[in-house]
Amino acid sequence: MTVYAAPLADIAFVLDRICHLGDLAEFEQFAHADPALVNDLLAEAGRFMADTIAPLNPTGDAQGCTRHPDGSVTTPDGFVAAYRAYVDAGWGAVPFDPTYGGGGFPWVVGIALQEILTSANMAFSMAPLLTQGAIDAISHHGDDALRNVYLPKMISGEWTGSMNLTEPDAGSDVGAVRTRAVRAEDGSYRISGTKIFISFGEHDLAENIVHLVLARTPDAAPGTRGISCFIVPKFLLNDDGSLGAHNDVTCVSIEHKTGIKGSPTCVLSFGEGAFGDEGGAVGYLLGEEQRGMATMFTMMNQARLSVGLQGLALAERAYQQALQYSHDRHQGRAPGAPAGESSSIVDHPDVRRMLLTMKATIEAMRRLVYANAAAIDRSLHAADPGERAAATEVAALLTPLSKGWGTDMGVELTGIAVQIHGGMGFVEETGVAQHWRDSRITTIYEGTNGIQAIDLVGRKLTMRGGAVVKEHLTEAGELAGRLVAASELSLAGGRLLSSVETDGRAVHRLAPRPRRRSAGAPRRGHAVSAGAGDGGGRRPDGAFGAGCAGRSRGRPRGPRLPARQGARDAVLLRADRPAGRRARGRGLRWRRRARVRHRAPRSVAGVDPRLGPARRRVRDR
Repeated sequence: MTVYAAPLADIAFVLDRICHLGDLAEFEQFAHADPALVNDLLAEAGRFMADTIAPLNPTGDAQGCTRHPDGSVTTPDGFVAAYRAYVDAGWGAVPFDPTYGGGGFPWVVGIALQEILTSANMAFSMAPLLTQGAIDAISHHGDDALRNVYLPKMISGEWTGSMNLTEPDAGSDVGAVRTRAVRAEDGSYRISGTKIFISFGEHDLAENIVHLVLARTPDAAPGTRGISCFIVPKFLLNDDGSLGAHNDVTCVSIEHKTGIKGSPTCVLSFGEGAFGDEGGAVGYLLGEEQRGMATMFTMMNQARLSVGLQGLALAERAYQQALQYSHDRHQGRAPGAPAGESSSIVDHPDVRRMLLTMKATIEAMRRLVYANAAAIDRSLHAADPGERAAATEVAALLTPLSKGWGTDMGVELTGIAVQIHGGMGFVEETGVAQHWRDSRITTIYEGTNGIQAIDLVGRKLTMRGGAVVKEHLTEAGELAGRLVAASELSLAGGRLLSSVETDGRAVHRLAPRPRRRSAGAPRRGHAVSAGAGDGGGRRPDGAFGAGCAGRSRGRPRGPRLPARQGARDAVLLRADRPAGRRARGRGLRWRRRARVRHRAPRSVAGVDPRLGPARRRVRDR
């Protein structure tokens, strides 16, 4: 396996040019986080992760974790010592509140550190990732007592955190959670139930584990409205803050997985009497009763961005390995090479194409994820309320994109790395297949990518009546215009503008609109037009136009078909004759018919403002 080297120049470029780290350093909270200091910090992190964490990546994949009869779990060789070095160096504390021992750096700097750690060893990085999410939830929803007890130890890394949502009958449908929480006389709760797929739910890296558990109180409303969130520590605390008795939570089993084998994925049982008197595991309410989803989404949204980052980090690690292999591997004669000479496969056009595809996509992924994190920083710390509100909207819009597209590309790009290795990529000894196997979970957990699509379309595209995404597209369109004006970048600008227009049309079609039907219009056999000439295109002033979809006069609006560049389809949809009704007359058959009329392709530079809604005359034979 290739030695990992943090892409410090690429990260510094994005922090400077995309995230404007210098502007963030002007915020009072981040006055110490000047770009020069951040660059030095990342350089030292890159050295530490490459030397200490990255060498354990193949070890964790080969050994996995071990559960013992008493429910304890040991991690692969070297993980405990590496985690102790990680904690002693203070890497996990960098982006958190100085009040509780954090470094007070912007979250986008924490994301950069997280990329380096995840590229070095994704399985190892799962423990700090889950801890960060728990810290965020307790910071936002815990009272002062809970913050003072748990945050200092968790920020330092002495204690880790876990997120306990999933149950055997409650996966993506969180509202089906059955774990119970009964209030005790002392104000705490007794938790009983089973949780599955709990990453680092039990391990030997830290002395205590702080579980965040979704459960339902006896009088709770059905569905997600009745869910509450509780802190359930592995060890209860004595009055002086020292560790006390083992709480009644135990690891029943660990999963045997395709990837991230160095991360124990546990089945946890709460309140079954393995430790205690079978009254339930002791838990403490985080936030308000029956408001647990709001609490958990604070943790999940942060985790979704981090999972999108995992796609980026694994793609970067796989790219580095594929690039090195393409230089080392000699096979065949590349075009232009002397006769009889065996060329490095990097000189073959198809291999070069795959490498360039990986590199370009990785750069785009890094810009998206880092811009998302910088928006979170501005949403929390900008002095101007308007700037905070705008950044909050941008962060909300980008989060499902970061998670969904970032992980889709992570799987695809690690697969390309395997392809570049050829047959050796299918052999585990080269190590490149591990990156693909590790990436495969990212499209599934923290909300499947299908759920991210639902979130994007159903919630994020409709923010402020669709104005948020339209402003985002307008900004992208203005950038495309500047690129078109620069001769050396005009091709890229034209392609960006075309993409903006395509997105604009899609957003317009997805926007909810009331259905209208002319009086007396037939309900069947109606005409629909795919892709209005001005629907969702750019207006002459460069703004994103709402437009309206073309449709046949006097006909109800039907389902729209995907638009094509250079063509607008007018289709007559006719329903099949109901079953059981016999057709009469010789040769009479019911079927769909369509006639398509085309017009010339649009200019790449934009939509012709003279073109109105597409009107197509369709005749029924």
